Amino acid sequence: MVIFINFMGEETTKNPWVIGAVLLIVGLGLGYWIGSGAYQKGYDKAVADAKAAQEEVAQKAGEEAAKAANPFQAANPLEGVTANPFEKAKKALNPFAE
Repeated sequence: MVIFINFMGEETTKNPWVIGAVLLIVGLGLGYWIGSGAYQKGYDKAVADAKAAQEEVAQKAGEEAAKAANPFQAANPLEGVTANPFEKAKKALNPFAE
């Protein structure tokens, strides 16, 4: 048995099982309240990450479908050309031109 002293100076006897049960209930309630808040934050973050990943996959799939559906894609034939391609023909046709 545990003996407590009241504010009035009187000694009283409390059952330790009752005190233990009250502390256990308070501890469980506090743990549940704190844990549920952390769980909800984690759940919200996971949902946001999943939505972002789905949007990224959908955007990439749309771009790939647009590329595959366009049969007229061609490489630029003048890509990498630095000089005028008609310069040689100009000199051959008019040797006196500068």
